[in-house]
Amino acid sequence: MEDRRGLEDQHEHARIENGAGESAPAPEQDARRRRIAAWRASARTLCRMPGEFSMGERLTTLAADAREVYDTTEMPDFYGDGPVAELERRTADLLGFPAAAFFPTGTMAQQAALRAWAGRTGNATVALHPLGHPEVHERRALTAVSGLRTVHPTDAPRLPTAQEVRDFEEPFGTLMLELPLRDAGFVLPTWQELTEVVEAARERDAVVHFDGARLWDCAVHFDRPLEEIAGLADSVYVSYYKSLGGLSGAALVGPESLVEETRTWRHRYGGQLFQQYPTALSALVGLERELPKLPSYVAHARVVAEGLADGFAKAGVPWFRINPEVPHTHQFQVWLPYEADVLDDAGLGQSEETGVTLFRRWFPAPAGGPPGVAYTELTVTEPGLEWSAEDVRDAVAEFVRRLR
Repeated sequence: MEDRRGLEDQHEHARIENGAGESAPAPEQDARRRRIAAWRASARTLCRMPGEFSMGERLTTLAADAREVYDTTEMPDFYGDGPVAELERRTADLLGFPAAAFFPTGTMAQQAALRAWAGRTGNATVALHPLGHPEVHERRALTAVSGLRTVHPTDAPRLPTAQEVRDFEEPFGTLMLELPLRDAGFVLPTWQELTEVVEAARERDAVVHFDGARLWDCAVHFDRPLEEIAGLADSVYVSYYKSLGGLSGAALVGPESLVEETRTWRHRYGGQLFQQYPTALSALVGLERELPKLPSYVAHARVVAEGLADGFAKAGVPWFRINPEVPHTHQFQVWLPYEADVLDDAGLGQSEETGVTLFRRWFPAPAGGPPGVAYTELTVTEPGLEWSAEDVRDAVAEFVRRLR
C-alpha cells in the first residue's frame, strides 16, 4: 500500500483536493493552484472542500458562525477548558458515553486509547484490518510509538466477520473496527454483522474500539441513532474535520476512568495545547450545522452513484465500477480503465471549460492491482444536492467525451 502515488496526498483531503502542500516542487505547486482555481470557479460541483477557501475567508466565516454556537465574548480556552470542555461534553452526550477527551489529531487519540486498553487487558496486540488507518496512513505509529502489535483477522476488502474473529489463531486484547472502512470504499457491514463481530470479540475477552473518524455518516446505513451505534463499542474515536467540516481535531469517548487515562497520554504525546478555541469552535459549528444534514448527503450520494452508472453505460465505457454500488455513506469510489493522469486531465479540462466539477483527483490501483486502472473518491455534500440524476449523466457524457 505504501507505493501509491502520493500516499499522504491521497489520504487527507487537505492535500488531495484542497491543494495544500507548499513544500512540494514548484511544478506541483503550480498544478495544485490551477486545480484550486478551477474548482473555486466551478458553478456546479458535488462538494466544496475547505482548501478551496482562503485563510481570510475561513476565518471570517468562523467568526460569524461561532457566535451562534458559543458565547464568543467569553475568554478563550486555556489547556482545555471553555469551548474545548463544552465540545467534549456535547460529544459525549451525542455518543452516549460518560466522558470525552479532545485531541489535536485522531492518530494521537487512537494511540492513547489503544495503549490504555493494552494496559488494562494485559495484551498489547490489536486486531484490525490491514487497510485500516493505523496500518496504511500512520507510518506504523502503533508499533513505533506505543509498542503495540497488530494482527489481521482478514484481508478481504471489508471488515472481518464474526467467524473470522472467532477462528483467528492468535490472542488479541483489542479489536479495532474502522467504520466505515475508507480504503475499501467507505464500506460498512450490516447491523447484524456488526453486532455479531462485536459479540465474537467479547467471547474472546477482547475489548472493542471503533475508529469512527466518519462515524457521523453511518446512521443512515445502519438505520440506528449514533448513540446506539457507538454504544456497541468500549471506546470510540471521532473526527471533527471529516464530514463535519471543522478545522481539525478529534475526540475519544469511553468510560470515565479510561478517558482520564488517555488525557495523561495526551499530555505525554505532546497534545496538551495551550489554546485550541478556533478548532473547538469550528467543531461545535459542525455538530450544529453539518451533522443534521449528513442523512440528506448519504441519500443523495445514492442518486449520484446511480446517475454515474447510467452515464458510463450509455457512454459505452468498456468497464467501470461504483464501489460500493449503493453507497453506504456520502462518500464512495469510482473505478475506470484509464491511467490516472488521463483522467485527471479530463476532469480538470471539464472544470475549466464548462464550470462543472464532477471528478477531482484520480489514483492508480494499489500495489498488486491491474495496470491502466485508476480510481477516485467522490464526496456528496450540500452543493451536490442540486444535482439530479440527469445532471450527473450529462456530466459523465462530457467527461467521457474528453477521454476520447
